[in-house]
Amino acid sequence: MTMEVKIGVQHVGRELSVETDESPDAILEGLNGALADGAVFSLTDAKGHTVAVPAEKVAYLYFTSESGRKVGFGLGG
Repeated sequence: MTMEVKIGVQHVGRELSVETDESPDAILEGLNGALADGAVFSLTDAKGHTVAVPAEKVAYLYFTSESGRKVGFGLGG
């Protein structure tokens, strides 16, 4: 099941949005590992594209399950 992960980055006005097949537990494990190592947190989307952020700059992760593609105006995206 595809899920959308929104990544808040410190001192950046917009969040990053990534659709991925990874589980929330796997994503959190990756972030915790990157924080422990002082490394970069990376997440690969459903199409194979990778987003990378310095782990210490991640402000929050927000998980939402996808229930189909959103189409149209005024969806409060």
